[in-house]
Amino acid sequence: MKFLDKFYTYPEFAEYSHLIDELDTNAPPKIVIVHRSSHPISETGEKLGVFSGSFNPITIAHIKMFEEAQVRFQLNEMLLLLAKANVDKDEYGMPLAGRILTLKGLAEEGNNVSIGISSHGRYIDKISALKAVYPENTQYHFIVGYDTLVRIFDPKYYTDITNELRDLFSQCRFIAANRENVDFETINEFLDTPMVQPYSSYMSCLILPDCYADVSSTEVRKRLDQGESISHLVPTVVEDILVSSS
Repeated sequence: MKFLDKFYTYPEFAEYSHLIDELDTNAPPKIVIVHRSSHPISETGEKLGVFSGSFNPITIAHIKMFEEAQVRFQLNEMLLLLAKANVDKDEYGMPLAGRILTLKGLAEEGNNVSIGISSHGRYIDKISALKAVYPENTQYHFIVGYDTLVRIFDPKYYTDITNELRDLFSQCRFIAANRENVDFETINEFLDTPMVQPYSSYMSCLILPDCYADVSSTEVRKRLDQGESISHLVPTVVEDILVSSS
């Protein structure tokens, strides 16, 4: 993709690339915080909102999701988390170091968020790594799109799905936002299915306005590659980084 070429001119790009290379996907799970919120969690029992995504790139819909979740569920700190090893996708589009650049730019622009990179992709592994970074008894709230919520219950990701799901939901909660044509009723119907229902009390719904539900990173990358405007799809600071890289 032609818009990626000048990412390599940023001095921080090599630093972040080295950091990612140092994360060992075969070692115990590890998370490195590359930027910390100005109001980080410092006491036991506080709520951490973890928005773990590909952010390829981050869009206005992503931002709306974590802002709404933070207010509605009174989350003390918000962490935007990338993963070196992704359970569902190989790396494509923007390099991970480039995604860190855009997220850090967003944070430094005044968005009160932390930025991190995880060696592992599974939620249970992320929780293990987060426990080494955050105070004891921190409450972990993962913010996900509806499509990701559905994948959490896909048996292909487990060797013992019953026990593994029980272990996962004993340590965290999920906040699921609608995507595209998914509405509140669709999410509730999914929560009532036999496999999901035992864990429904650990999940909450977040319904975004229609103007955000169709915004996608795929569309942003397509427009960048074609030289079209992305100003209505990403925050200004991200647009500045990406467009200056094209």
